[in-house]
Amino acid sequence: MLDIAQVTVLAAAGFLAGAVNGVAGGGSLISFPALMAMGYSPVTANVTSALAALPGYLGGLAGYRDELPAVAPRARRLAPVSVAGAACGSVLLLGAPAERFTAVVPFLVLASVLALAMQGMVARRLSGTRAATGGLGLLAGQFVVSLYGGYFAAGLGVMMLAVLGTFLSEDLHRLNALKSALSLVVGLVSALCFTAFGPVEWIPVAVMSLTGLAGGRSGVVLARRVPPHYLRRLIVGFGLVLSIALFMR
Repeated sequence: MLDIAQVTVLAAAGFLAGAVNGVAGGGSLISFPALMAMGYSPVTANVTSALAALPGYLGGLAGYRDELPAVAPRARRLAPVSVAGAACGSVLLLGAPAERFTAVVPFLVLASVLALAMQGMVARRLSGTRAATGGLGLLAGQFVVSLYGGYFAAGLGVMMLAVLGTFLSEDLHRLNALKSALSLVVGLVSALCFTAFGPVEWIPVAVMSLTGLAGGRSGVVLARRVPPHYLRRLIVGFGLVLSIALFMR
């Protein structure tokens, strides 16, 4: 059982994670280390954080309901590769030794942070070669990022937003709406696998899910009022600190 202080930490982490996911992705970079700080193993923290993120994705998606009709065709096109990638990543996580996952966690966190930091530069370099539908590069990139999301929940939104922003010429709000829809697909597939076979801690899931739902909706409101580059810089800075801490550990 958790004490009041632990529940408070989980509730705050869930709300902040949901809000960050609603803005630009990367909320699991808050919930994942919060769970690890409470003593859970990296694998347990990962699968628990993945399940707790689902309501936050729903909250973020609801906040972008005005943009959903415009991105729905692309969401339907990218959903199959997202399901396939998430399933492969989840199987890889649950089938491999836990020690292997623990060893690569700092590198995965750093990769997600660098992806967000470099998104604008990469997108500008490829802006002249973007296709109207994103082309095969978008399908391949979405499969890879969904596999990443099935394997490591932290940073999924960051990685996905980087891929979508690289291949699609859309404003940030539509990209976020598409990201929220596809993150929900990846999260649902992973949740099915983790619920059946993973070491899930259900009390943290319940606490963080409830506050994450409210945070996701609040994050969308914040995203419409605060310049996105400020929020990205904040997430990148936090992610770098987390990555350094994990490497030192």
